[in-house]
Amino acid sequence: MTNKGKNQGKAANTEEKLASNVLGLFESTIMGIAGSAPAYSIAATTVTLAITVGLYGPGELLYSGIAMFGVVVAFHFMSKIRQNAGATYIWVRNALHPVLGYLAGWSLVTASIIFGLVSTVPASTGLLSLFTSNDKIISNVHWTTLVGAAIFVFMVGIIAYGIKFTAKAQVIMTVIELGLLWIFDVFALLHHPHTHKFSWNWFSLSQIKSYAIPDNALGTAGSFDSKYVVATGLSAVLIGAVSGAFFYWGWDVTANLNEETKDGDSNAGKGGIYGIFFVFFTFLLTLVAINMVLSDATLSSSGSVLTDFAAVLIPGWFGKFIIVSVLLSTVATIETQMIQVTRTLFSMGREYSMPTSFGRVHKKFQTPWNATIFTTVFVLLFFIGSQFIKSVNDIAQAGVAAIGIQICFYYALASISVIVLYRRHLFRNVQTFIMVGVWPALSGLFLIAVLIKVIPTLSHLALWVGVGTVAIGVIPMAIYWSQGAAYFNKPTAEERHAQLH
Repeated sequence: MTNKGKNQGKAANTEEKLASNVLGLFESTIMGIAGSAPAYSIAATTVTLAITVGLYGPGELLYSGIAMFGVVVAFHFMSKIRQNAGATYIWVRNALHPVLGYLAGWSLVTASIIFGLVSTVPASTGLLSLFTSNDKIISNVHWTTLVGAAIFVFMVGIIAYGIKFTAKAQVIMTVIELGLLWIFDVFALLHHPHTHKFSWNWFSLSQIKSYAIPDNALGTAGSFDSKYVVATGLSAVLIGAVSGAFFYWGWDVTANLNEETKDGDSNAGKGGIYGIFFVFFTFLLTLVAINMVLSDATLSSSGSVLTDFAAVLIPGWFGKFIIVSVLLSTVATIETQMIQVTRTLFSMGREYSMPTSFGRVHKKFQTPWNATIFTTVFVLLFFIGSQFIKSVNDIAQAGVAAIGIQICFYYALASISVIVLYRRHLFRNVQTFIMVGVWPALSGLFLIAVLIKVIPTLSHLALWVGVGTVAIGVIPMAIYWSQGAAYFNKPTAEERHAQLH
């Protein structure tokens, strides 16, 4: 058989379809919020952000959010072209090159799997802390492993059961999460006396500073004044933007659900836009509130920043409600990340660029059953191993820093792709030029600059995990390319040019 014949024989399996017209605009917006996981992101990353930029966290999230919105707009316009559960995996392929498309999809899969792995422990300890204050139980590796595995299996079970049931669970969890978080934020703004008075300088691009702790000042435990200033202004923002990207990351689950969304060519993109607005507001409000309430030392060394935040505001049992918010947020984002993994693997399997079994759906539930089972087993084995084998745990922890590389990589490719796909329409009017051209371009350049700035600062292990896990994707890509998957054919003229309606 000729290579052309082989390629024609490996065209996408269009008979396998996910449930359609299940999610409306409201559910899509909720998914976007849940994907970014406001409470979890704040709890997990605020200390890292504070160590990096001190009290300028609100400004960092402001500028990172503006850059991220360019990516959100790019996804919105690409959703109009072709609805596909692989989203970035397909769009980047059509716009740029099949190799870049494959690695973009692979980066999303690896980042989401690493996240699902490392976020299961906080979910476990959060649930245990609701029922006991015994540190020996909360920190016991056997208990955290058992409860974490149970939470993960339960959430994946919801995903496998069907997207309609998943959406209902996400609505309940996300509404409670945001409601609790906003209640504490309002209390914080009314709380007196404040440790730090509100300052507009926290948002000033020229005032933002990036810090490093001097060797002879480690004992000062978090006083920002005792740190060396290593960068200011835009340079400081770029250094802190890896944390900023992690804060916002996850809203693009709406794109992976576009086949299952009613009017997916419109509502999937709008869900991402509306979701990121809610997340943007929540991040800025909460970071300002935390700055005003907590001391420098607590901000830069807290083991549980939201718990400490709540304890200052409302001492006693009521403060534990913040744990509920973080727990729900953690569980919700584990679920959305696994949705992104399974939908991307489903698209790859359907395109014959991964095992074809991944591209099949359950006849009753209309979910990518095989991709879900594979992901569940893989993450569980790695999770259990990370709890008992130090070398595996070291790799997992390095993966946290590495996620930022993968996020910036595939978001940057998406930002460039929308410009290429709509290049014939960029000069139609000023709005199109800005929204489809300038903003995504600046966002893509920003993310590339972040990679250039941050990669030299990573540990060798984090760099190997971040780049290495993406590079591993070359292996299955080479295998399925050699077997003639049509995905790797040169995109047609029709695929490379989008029509703007």
